[in-house]
Amino acid sequence: MEAVAVSVEEFASAPPDVVFDRFGAGPEAGWLFGAVCDRVTAGAVVTLRPPIGSSGPVEIVGRISDVRRPHALTITHDLPWRGRIRLRFDRAPGGTRIRLHAEIDERGLEWLMRRQGLAVPPGAATGPRIGLISSRSGSGGLFASASQNVATLAVEEINDDGGVDGRPVELLVGDDATDPATGALEARRLVRAGCRVIVLMTTSATYDAVSAALQGSGVLVVQPHMNEGGGESRLRLRFGERPAAQLATAVLPLQRAAGGRRWFLAGNDYVWPRSVHAAARAVLPRHGGQLVGERYAPLGTTDFAPIVEAVAASGADIVLNTFVGADSAAFERECHAMGLRDRAVSLAPAIDEATLERIGARAGSGIHGVSGYFQHLDTERNTSLLRRYRRTFGPWAPPLSSLSESVFEAIHMWAAAARRARTTEPGPVADAMRAGRYELPRGTVVLDETDTVAPPLHLAAATGATFGSMRSG
Repeated sequence: MEAVAVSVEEFASAPPDVVFDRFGAGPEAGWLFGAVCDRVTAGAVVTLRPPIGSSGPVEIVGRISDVRRPHALTITHDLPWRGRIRLRFDRAPGGTRIRLHAEIDERGLEWLMRRQGLAVPPGAATGPRIGLISSRSGSGGLFASASQNVATLAVEEINDDGGVDGRPVELLVGDDATDPATGALEARRLVRAGCRVIVLMTTSATYDAVSAALQGSGVLVVQPHMNEGGGESRLRLRFGERPAAQLATAVLPLQRAAGGRRWFLAGNDYVWPRSVHAAARAVLPRHGGQLVGERYAPLGTTDFAPIVEAVAASGADIVLNTFVGADSAAFERECHAMGLRDRAVSLAPAIDEATLERIGARAGSGIHGVSGYFQHLDTERNTSLLRRYRRTFGPWAPPLSSLSESVFEAIHMWAAAARRARTTEPGPVADAMRAGRYELPRGTVVLDETDTVAPPLHLAAATGATFGSMRSG
């Protein structure tokens, strides 16, 4: 399958320099190809919704990588596939003609074809196949942005080390579109293509749907990032941080930082946020915390003003933010815009570095995360991972976080277990994964057949558009 080029145009009744400077920002944000960004400069994060394909606009998430004011912009993106988009701003009668040129590679074409319901044959397998399902579109897209990159890197490293069972490992990817039913369909597609293990970097709702859809299939399903637990079995592994431990690490330091103990719980209406809130109702009173309010909103919400107003009216000192991906970014930006940040800080267990970049440096002040991994974790293995990641994917690749880095770890854990078990059969591999010691970028992880990973947790404060000043718990 060869790459193709797509070009689309729009017209604006203003000179090129004016249109260029208003790109993606100001009260008209989104008027040009759905563009949203805080500033037109190299390195700035940007979201586009250009009309590519026959199924309507496609949300593209990336960074501005080249600026030629007022004539041209280049955007390097990772979602929903890796590529570049070039924009030209040319003077035309009465204003400016804006041309968008996108080159779509094989992975991008496959994504577009599957989006339109077309079958994409995977070809013959040459070795074991690993499936990865992440949210490369929909509201969960931001926290999935680096997952395919690190999964690709992990498979390359495994193959450079001889593969598994003497054969190269192949990675097949799927997109659940932040929708459980779509995730189940993608899981079945990957199984038909020969995957005997599927790693999920998705919401817990998709985990539940995939686990049910593959019941009795003999396929191993691994969810390596933070989750609420439950639903484990021999072929269902859930690693990562758990809500009670995250909250126990964060409560006292945050109450001291905020100068108060009043908590408001706000999140998306599905299983993981509700489980985090249930843990909060148990943990907060033990540390003197007081619950003053709780609200939920559906995945994909864009207007959070009613919830922000409820938080302000409650007198909360700390907001426990359990929104995910784009929803979390929109919520925190609205908190800042409505002045709530002057009165309350946020604890957001699921905000990763990629989401924080979309929130922006100004709106990110006062946000805290708690997890077992942050990109700036000072370990030799993490330094090595970051060096290889940037060398392979370049300076504009999305940052790593606990969510994406856990995918890298899970694939290496699977390979190590398969080598110990001397088979890729899901049952023996799952048993071997459960009883192993792993030296990982976040540190040493020991599994003892309880499906619970208990590395040190870190509480980190947002510093600009990243996390820093970590405190271990």
